[in-house]
Formats: sequence, C-alpha cells, structure tokens
Amino acid sequence: MATRLKRNATLLLALLAMLPGCAALFPPQVGTDQRLAALPRQVQGLERPVTIRWNQHLVPWIEAESDTDLAYALGIVHGHLRGAQIEIMRKIARGRLAEMAGPLATDIDHALRILDFGKSGPAVEAAWPAETRAFVTAFLAGLNQVVMHGPRPPEAGLLGLSREPITAQDMLAVGRVAGTDINWLVLFSLLAERGTPAYEERWRRLREAGAGVSPGDALGAILTGNSRAGSNAVAVDAAHSTTGGALLASDPHLSLNLPNLWLTVGMRSPSYDIVGMMVPGLPVMGFGRNRHIAWGGTNLRSAASDVFDISALPPEQLTTRTEVIRQRLWFSAERQVRDSPFGPVVSDVPLLKTRPGDVLALRWVGHQPTDEITALLRAAKARDGAEFRAAFNGFGVSPQNFLWADTGGHIGRIIATVLPRRQGFPERDPVLPTSAAAAWDRLWDWRDLPQVTDPADGVLASANESPASWAANSPPVGYVFSDGDRVARLRALLLSRPRISPEDLAALQVDTMAPKAAVLAAGLTARLDALPGGPPEPAMLARLRGWTGDYAAAAEAPLVFELLLGQLVPAVAAAKGLRPETGWGALTTFLLRDLDSLPNRDTLLREAATRAAPLAAQYRSWGDLHRLRTAHWLVNLPVLGRRFVLDSSPVGGSRETPMKSGHGLVTGPHEVSFGSMARHVSDMADPDANWFTLWGGQDGWLGSAGFADQVPLWQARRGIRMPLRPETVAAEFPTVTRLDPAR
Repeated sequence: MATRLKRNATLLLALLAMLPGCAALFPPQVGTDQRLAALPRQVQGLERPVTIRWNQHLVPWIEAESDTDLAYALGIVHGHLRGAQIEIMRKIARGRLAEMAGPLATDIDHALRILDFGKSGPAVEAAWPAETRAFVTAFLAGLNQVVMHGPRPPEAGLLGLSREPITAQDMLAVGRVAGTDINWLVLFSLLAERGTPAYEERWRRLREAGAGVSPGDALGAILTGNSRAGSNAVAVDAAHSTTGGALLASDPHLSLNLPNLWLTVGMRSPSYDIVGMMVPGLPVMGFGRNRHIAWGGTNLRSAASDVFDISALPPEQLTTRTEVIRQRLWFSAERQVRDSPFGPVVSDVPLLKTRPGDVLALRWVGHQPTDEITALLRAAKARDGAEFRAAFNGFGVSPQNFLWADTGGHIGRIIATVLPRRQGFPERDPVLPTSAAAAWDRLWDWRDLPQVTDPADGVLASANESPASWAANSPPVGYVFSDGDRVARLRALLLSRPRISPEDLAALQVDTMAPKAAVLAAGLTARLDALPGGPPEPAMLARLRGWTGDYAAAAEAPLVFELLLGQLVPAVAAAKGLRPETGWGALTTFLLRDLDSLPNRDTLLREAATRAAPLAAQYRSWGDLHRLRTAHWLVNLPVLGRRFVLDSSPVGGSRETPMKSGHGLVTGPHEVSFGSMARHVSDMADPDANWFTLWGGQDGWLGSAGFADQVPLWQARRGIRMPLRPETVAAEFPTVTRLDPAR
C-alpha cells in the first residue's frame, strides 16, 4: 500500500511539474525594489494616507492616522509578503489539501474536517466587541486586496491555487490550527493498544516522565508544523538588569522550513504603538513590545482536550453530515463526519488507529467560543502588568505561559487559557467515561491558575515545564510537559551573575547545553567501564569522557553520545517489550533504570557500543551529523522537493537545549526540522532597544532577496533593531511606501 501511494505521488507530481505556471520550480530572482513596486498604491477602503517604512530586510514599520487604516495596511502587508502561505494555511484549516495534492490528501482532509478547526468560529465572530470587528474587517479587506488583485505567487501554478477571498471564519480556523493541542499526538498514539497491559504501562510511564511530541504520520506532521508547540521565554526585573530597566526575551520553537511562521512588524496608530511578531494571516501580535510593556510566551502544554468513550451513547445523540472533498485532477469525494454532545467522533479519523469497536469523541477547548483575537488586541495596548493580565479574559488556545516586563521595572507571569476543572488524571486509561464530562461544565481561566509578579530572585523563565515546578498551588493541568532540563539551564544562566544585560539574554538564546545529557552520558560510561573484560571501543569512549552536556556543533562528545543512544534505546525497549521512547523526559527518567533491570544488560551495552563505533569513526563532530537545512516547505514533496533546498549547514543544540534543534534517535546524518526559529530581546529602559531575527526572512515569495536573507544574521547571533521612537524609525527604515485612498 505504501509503495503504491509513493508511486502515485511520484506520477502526480511529475504531471504537476509539466503544467503551465509552475514558476515555483524555477523562480526568477526578485530584488527588494521589485517586490515593493508590486504593492498597491491607490487603495479602495482607506480613509487617510498610510506610510509604510521598510528596512533592507523587507521589515515594515506602518504609520496610520486611524486604527482601521492601520489594520487595512497590515492586511496588505501580510498578503504581499505571505499571501501563498496564508492561502495554504487556510487550506489546512479547512481540510482542503486535496484541492492542491489530489486524492493523496483526501484522508488527511477527512481527518481535518472531523477535527473541525472552524467549529467555534461563528460563535466567536458573533460575540466580537465593535472594536475587534472593525479591526478584523479592515485587516481582511486589506489582505483580500492583495489575494484577489495582487500578483500571483510562484507556487500558485504548482499547487493549483486560485483567487478566493479570505473570510473571518477562515482566519479564525487558521488561528485554531496554530492553537492545536499537542496532547492529541500523545493520546492518539495510545489508542490502538487500549485495553492491553502495554497500554496501561505506556500511560503510566507517560504520566511519570512526560512525553516527547512526535509527528508520527502525515496528519501529525501538519499539526505540529503549524502549531505553537514549544518555545523559551525569560524576564529580568530592573533591579537585576545592567541597564536599569526590566528585560524580556522570547524564542519560539516551531517548524524550521521556510517561509517562517512569524512575520516581524512595527506599527503606530492612535491606539497602537508596538513592534513584534505576528502569525501570517492573523491581525494580532503573538509577542513583542509597546511603549509600556513587553511580553513573550511558551506553550503551556496543558491538557486542553479529553477523549470520551461514547460507545454506549444512543445513536440518536449522534449527528452525521456529508462533506464534499474536491480533489485536484480527479472527481470530488464524499466523506461522513459524525458529531456528538461530547465532541466530534475522532475514532472515524481514517489515519487514527483505534481498538475495534471503540467509538471515541474529542472534547477540545478550541471548540469553545474563546476569543484570542480580542485578548491579543487588548494586550497590545496594555500599560502595565495588571492591564496585560486582564486582557486575557476569554483567551483559550493555545494554552500559554505569558511572561511580561514593564517600564516600571516589574516582571510577571500568567497562564492564559481555559481548562476543565479536573480533579486529576486517570491512573489506567486516559479515555474517559461520559460521566467525567461534568468537569467541562465550568472552566478555569487565568484568574484560577497560578501567576507570579516580581519574584524574590528577580528572574522568570519558562520552557514548557509543569506549573507544579514553580507554583505550589497548581491544579492538575496536564501531563506532557517538557522534562525541566531546559528551564533549569535558563534559570542557572540568569542567576549566574548579579546583573543581566540584553547581550546576556541574546547569548542565552543560543546556549547549547543540556545538563541531564552529561549525567546520562556519565551513567552509561560508568556501566561500560564496569563490564567484564573492560570497556568496549575505548577510542570511541575517550571522545565522550568528561562531557559537560554541551551540544556545540564542533563538539565530538555529543556525536558519540547520540550514536550510542541510537543503538541502545531500541535494544532496551525490545528487551522490555516496549516501543522505543525517544522523548527527553523518557530517556532521562527510564533508560538507566530499564537497562539495570535487564538480565542481559552487559550484552546490550557491549553490542550497542560495538555497533556505534564504526558510525562514530566516520564523523568528527556533532555538526557533521546534525544539519540545519534552509529550504522552502515544498522540500517535503517527493521527487521535486530537492528543488527547494537552498543550503544545509552544521548546527548545535539538541532536543532540550535552550537553542532547541529537535531530533529523534540518531544513527547518521539528519536534518533538523523543529526548533528555535525566531528571537526577540527587549530592554524596557530604552524604547528603541528591541531586537528580532527570523530563521529565514520576511518575504515568502520564492526567489525574493528577502526570502532567506536573515539566515546569516541568525547564524551570526545578530538581531534586527525594531525601534519605537519615530526619529529612529525614520532613520533605520528609510524606504517609504505611501498608500493613498483610491479616488
């Protein structure tokens, strides 16, 4: 079956490559002047002229006389720089990938329509306050000005993209995709074994150690590639800063394919004066800084979903609708989607393996009418911590740890989400009976969840860790948190000196140390040294001895360590009758414990070292294996994908280093696809002291000079300054585009 699908994919893509309009395969090189010349100048719908200032990296700074004119210009900028990306994100959110890829994507579309990212949209839109409605309406008008009338992106021919206006419901569905609950990937991976001893054991171990989030299949790759699943954020109060102002730094961890999932923007209007990063197609700042406050966030990884067993539910309580899925180069297909009072019936997802006879429904916070757009618009105008916290009334997905710092020198942390009022999580089976749905009758919000203002030690750090690690009164909110290695390293760096500078925060963002890796490596070498007859492969082990856990690209020790894990972990799992667990929490919690419990421990250790040695001898450093690829996301296409690779270079970091560069078990060279992909540092002592850098560039247009021009900055650990003072903006963003109301 897999061979046939691959063959069909090859034939389909070969056909697509021959179709007219496939400029994506051979995109012409386009300079920044040409890209800016393509912007509209006379715009229907503007009230007053708008000025857009640009720097050499196509970063815009928008100045408007009204909030709605600002929103309109923002929409134009998003459409111009990321129009194709936004159209594709809309296809994902609406389950319309088969319109681009044909029948090969029909099962994925069926799954996406069952998950129903647009379910809450009508209720959210109906409840918008007038200011939100006006801002969103103007933003979409500007976006559609480009989508409907601007030049077509190079990908349009290859993917069969047609002109179609983006609606408010499309926008809200895209926001829900960005807020995907990463717990789904963990829960869904368990369901096929439900009712077996292995199922209960995997659930027990997951609750003890947390879980690594692995895409698993095509659907999982799409969801993790577009959701806000990771990140670091730190804050330092004024008393512990070298500048006399509070400091904030944020560092999202997302897909590393291009174009980036963030867009850097500065903007000024009567209500807004802010710089930061936005998700393309959404009219809000995800993180950034205004005149009074800066903020960043990390995914809380809370359990924003529950799976219910509805096998005993009367049939009349289920509703069924027929979805028509249009398939490129083929006839339309019809698929059935069932819903229940407990959520959509996810056991109907064709890509999801479940136990025969199980009928399972998914209850998700994202299906509730929470309003993230209004919350983030209000947060962008906050003048202090109190106003920032209050802005998140009604915020739901994705659950976030938000850190903030203000011009008064204060720092703080809140949890922004809504969650069911659970008493805890089940010990044997995460699939719940319908009686447990009572926890969803009244939801916790940020006011019920832990928060911190001005901690005694003057610093805050967040890295997807459990709230229980920093709040004694935390309710049970989840079970797939990061294992704590990353946040411990961040705090150690922050507390290592009496005062912290913005430069220290920039250095912290590229730190490649994993302290628990050193502990695990020492444990393995001690066991290898104790083997009868002495340690195997002494030359290889000599490269590992004394390792501090630093995954620098030029280091030898992480190369040996990871190749050793790559051979040992599957062997130990097989001996225990388990699936290999590659999440960092599972490795640091269970590997040595599992190894020591086995009667053939010594044999497994010796064999793993023997198999790893010839691999280790082929390479000199971690960066020889660990590669960061500069590529358009179309690199994932079979056959044609290599056309979209621009470069590949060695990179440091690992699964849980502050500069995250995610990977699985290592048996040879591999590409990093998830990790640190944007950087932000702000010093609240100076309105101009804000630096941002993207992995890649601002412009999503294939062939543009701005497509990957920030890669050298990212590699050199340099940022682009995003000032707030008008005179500095004018000096550093010298190229001016003026949008005028159409006559």
